Amino acid sequence: MARLAIKGGNPSAKDLFRLVPPWPAFGEKEKRALIEVLESRRWCRIYSGSRAELFESSFAEYHHAKHGIAVANGTVALELALKTVGVRQGDKVIVPAVTFIASASAATELGAVPVFADIDPETGNISPRSVREILEREDGVRAVVAVHYGGNPVNFDELKPIMAKNGVKLVEDCAHAHGSEWRGRRVGAIGDMGGFSFQESKSLTAGEGGIVLTDNDEYAAKARLIHNIGRVLGRPGYEHYILSSNYRMTEFQAAILLAKLDELKEQVEKKHRNGEYLADRLRRIGGVEPQKMESGVTKRGYYYFIFRYDQEEFGGVPKGKFISALRAEGVPADVGYGMPLYRQKAFSRDAFLEVMPPGTKYPGYDGMYLPGAEEFTKREVTLLHYVLLAEREALDMIAAAIEKIKENIGELKD
Repeated sequence: MARLAIKGGNPSAKDLFRLVPPWPAFGEKEKRALIEVLESRRWCRIYSGSRAELFESSFAEYHHAKHGIAVANGTVALELALKTVGVRQGDKVIVPAVTFIASASAATELGAVPVFADIDPETGNISPRSVREILEREDGVRAVVAVHYGGNPVNFDELKPIMAKNGVKLVEDCAHAHGSEWRGRRVGAIGDMGGFSFQESKSLTAGEGGIVLTDNDEYAAKARLIHNIGRVLGRPGYEHYILSSNYRMTEFQAAILLAKLDELKEQVEKKHRNGEYLADRLRRIGGVEPQKMESGVTKRGYYYFIFRYDQEEFGGVPKGKFISALRAEGVPADVGYGMPLYRQKAFSRDAFLEVMPPGTKYPGYDGMYLPGAEEFTKREVTLLHYVLLAEREALDMIAAAIEKIKENIGELKD
């Protein structure tokens, strides 16, 4: 048996990054797009026919949505969506306990209180049962933020009837889910509104940036007004109809995103195929079960490739030691967000109440324990999406590295 790299042996996946494309990727097309904006001297999207407008319509069309409103980043995309559907100070917003903090801080920025729902430990997505239980016991819930975790669409068939019954709005957090589909329709406007991120690590990136999608004409008009400091595009520049902030995307961001959009469409298809291939390879190994997808998922636009580590099948070796061994073999494994949000210091009593409006009651995050969230974060291992853009030789290296560790697990017990 080959010795593990962490114990001085040769890394089995040492050539992996020679096969994985660099991220973020760029070429002459992106360079030309940026130079065109630079030389145009129109760097702000305030002009009719801007690149931001063109990107809005192009991305919305790709995601089967009527309307798109491009914004500065993914965090304010969620803020804009929540504000547009009517979330106000003192309202409650249900958020999955395992996600990036922006899914919850978008609510606190509006003075609303996040209520953490449990997740399904197999899918990583918000549990419809947990949402239903919260709505039965909590008053004042205005919206649910449903995160397509790792690019894995939530179960709309179960969630949407719950929303309709309780008169609660559904906001999709699609930061992980560019190109993902539920029953043939791409995510983003299946709920009331959806927010995407174009941060550097995302599947479509301009370094930062975001967009809000919706099929609701009224919401689209309202979101455009809010995002442009209360101004109407095409009207005189100093007419303001509401008090608001500035959420706008720059023309530089829009230019890069337009240049990369066709590439994204091809990459989604490749990542979906390669994700299925790698998942099949891992199932044969045992103890590294791929993230479960619901039966309604017809396309997976990955952000994370996720598998659940079974410590017992690996001789009782803790996940942290397994990940260290995998990295030593050349595989860039990680732990996702590492913990449920309610364990973050930002949700301790003093930190939370410091930023909330006077009189806000502390929800008791410091005493929370949600079993699905705890199990998922204890077992979650992640690989970033661009690994799936490599050819299958690279995916075979990942599987071989895991097999090698399992076969030599005794070395990690020393």
